[in-house]
Amino acid sequence: MIEAAVQESAETGDLVSAAIGAITRHIRANELAPGDRLPSEATMSRELSVSRTVVREAFRSLAAMRLIDLSAGKRATVAQLDDGAMSLMIDHGVHTAQISINQVYDVRRTIETRTATLAALRRTDAEAAVILGHARAMQENFGDADKVMESDLAFHLEIARASRNPIFAIIVGAFQGVSRQTWPIGWRSRASDADRQAMNSIHVALAEAIAAGDPQTAAALMTRHFDESAKALLAAGIA
Repeated sequence: MIEAAVQESAETGDLVSAAIGAITRHIRANELAPGDRLPSEATMSRELSVSRTVVREAFRSLAAMRLIDLSAGKRATVAQLDDGAMSLMIDHGVHTAQISINQVYDVRRTIETRTATLAALRRTDAEAAVILGHARAMQENFGDADKVMESDLAFHLEIARASRNPIFAIIVGAFQGVSRQTWPIGWRSRASDADRQAMNSIHVALAEAIAAGDPQTAAALMTRHFDESAKALLAAGIA
């Protein structure tokens, strides 16, 4: 009986995987956009010749991957891309020691040097003002580390958005869960308030370079910022 149950579970899993593939193909074939509704469970069940339970599990899996949105009593809709699925993967990798903090910062350094370059070339005046506002808020709220952190995270995400490449914004957003855990450690590990103020000053200078449309200076400052942040984490014993 146990073997039969295992086989049945495996067969159901295969059907769910096939249904997931069919649903994603339906989205592409019909050129559905974020917010567009998918067929009902009953309709998909008939079209795929599987049970509604299989379709329901396929929908749940796609929702977990942030590809569709599910709401009680409503039809499933195509989801707007966000950083949720990638964030879960990165957090899982760090907490299971498959990814190190140093590796996260290495990737962030590479990507965010590029976002700084592109933001300097592509940002609107309004975006430049928002970026500079976040940097100045870091200075103004120096005595409140939580506020400084929130402004810092918003600063980096706004630069990614100003790059005009939505993939960068998703990637940078996906790293914010790990950043919220490591940021306080890096802040405390800096030797003095003067060092912390210097970090904030780099953010202001970087924002000013982006506002001035200076990609070389923006990239150099972003690289410097990540090099110094990595040193602070290493000083705290985080590798």
